[in-house]
Amino acid sequence: MSPDERANRLFNRVMILAEAGKNDSVRFFLPMALGAYSQLPTLDADARYHVGLLQLAGGDPSAALAQADTIQRAIPTHLFIYVLRAHAYRERGDARQEARAYADFLRNEPAEMARNRPEYADHSDALTSFKAEASRVTGARSGT
Repeated sequence: MSPDERANRLFNRVMILAEAGKNDSVRFFLPMALGAYSQLPTLDADARYHVGLLQLAGGDPSAALAQADTIQRAIPTHLFIYVLRAHAYRERGDARQEARAYADFLRNEPAEMARNRPEYADHSDALTSFKAEASRVTGARSGT
């Protein structure tokens, strides 16, 4: 198994466990998943998104925000920035910044989706769900 495959498999395992509420298992596998990503020679936006989601699953919204900031420096309007920020700010209880992240997502989503980035296809269900959530939270129509 390649280092990328190992990191992705551990990411998927942690996310499935987190969604199932198996926090003991999340705590067990989380260091392995983060370690697998730290061993990759470079992290693209998709890998940084994975790391940010892992950090959120581990209760570290500040670290997830740092991943969002790093993605933004490389690709200023990448959609994963806003997904990580909204969830991190929600975890922090900062409703104003959370709403801003949702609004930023909706403003940038049409142009970003037109770029057909492979990572958007890989996470299409999550992005579709997040768009609906953003529309609901901001009061925007889903078709925007």
